[in-house]
Amino acid sequence: MRYRFLIYITYPYSIPIGLPLQKEIEAQGHQVYWFCELEETKSYFKDRVPLLNNIEETLAYDPHIILTATDSVPDFYKGLKVQVFHGFPANKRSFKKDHFRIRGLFDLYTCHGPSTLQVFKEQAEKYKTFDAVETGWSKIDPLFRQESKKRTYEKPVVMLASTFTKRLSLAYDNDFFQELKKIIEKKKYQFIAVLHPKIEEEVKDRFKALNGDFFQYYDTTDLNPLFAKADIMLSDTTSAISEFVMQKKVVVTYKNNRPEPHFMNITELSHLEEALDYALTCPEEIILEINKFIDATHPYQDGKSSERIVNACISFVHKDKSYLKKKPLNLIRKWKIRKKLKYFTLKSYNHPFTLSKPKL
Repeated sequence: MRYRFLIYITYPYSIPIGLPLQKEIEAQGHQVYWFCELEETKSYFKDRVPLLNNIEETLAYDPHIILTATDSVPDFYKGLKVQVFHGFPANKRSFKKDHFRIRGLFDLYTCHGPSTLQVFKEQAEKYKTFDAVETGWSKIDPLFRQESKKRTYEKPVVMLASTFTKRLSLAYDNDFFQELKKIIEKKKYQFIAVLHPKIEEEVKDRFKALNGDFFQYYDTTDLNPLFAKADIMLSDTTSAISEFVMQKKVVVTYKNNRPEPHFMNITELSHLEEALDYALTCPEEIILEINKFIDATHPYQDGKSSERIVNACISFVHKDKSYLKKKPLNLIRKWKIRKKLKYFTLKSYNHPFTLSKPKL
């Protein structure tokens, strides 16, 4: 059977999540289209992707399976609604408001690894309106398919990355910026930098002004090539930390919201240069903690998480889901979705979509 998939996104940072999924869906001979909630996101598509322009086209396409890298999905789509996530848990907020918040819109959660699956299985047992399966995460598939290349830089490469949450972001910290400039001037490291696409342009421009022999700013949402280039990362509180350490490389954070043993956190800028130097030695105790983190968070390093996601969705769309209850009314959330998309309908699918099994 040939299945119709829809990849549903809002912001540009979801594009690298969807591209490996598109590649896998097409490799299996199925059909796939994208839908972007925001018009400005479409300008970030560098390669041609099959894109639906509006809600009417999406409804006419009538997807069997909707893969979402957003926090919500229209309930008036009939197909199976699957959450693939737009990042690892970043510990920016409380438990209920962060990665594990249940919004009553999804039928299936595809989880990164054992630690995520455990929580969603507990939530599934509580709500009984969805199920969860462990697959790994599509975005980092290319990370394990990178071809080894000769070093581009003579100096150690430090990747600078920052979250968009202003109270947690080093990008908005003037003292950090001034200390960074001092370190760049010492010519000890080669910095490659990327800031979250939702950060204000004037803040990005400030970092772009640092471009030179020992600092290069990248305006991209595809971080995997930068991860591969870097020896270590310098960051704050962002899910990119978890992506980076999957390579078993060390991260230094500045004023991380919830420091953990698998990365080095500093709170004083006077310790920054020393921390970078120590991170470059690949401390054994931190590498040990990184390995523990990988085992719990994303144990798959075969680059086949997209395949597992697609296969899990196909299996679940045919599964007898009579054990699941009807989704909650969610009237306020559903109204907000309609208002955002400027599409108003009374139609709402509150039972998970099921296809009859294809005849052999």
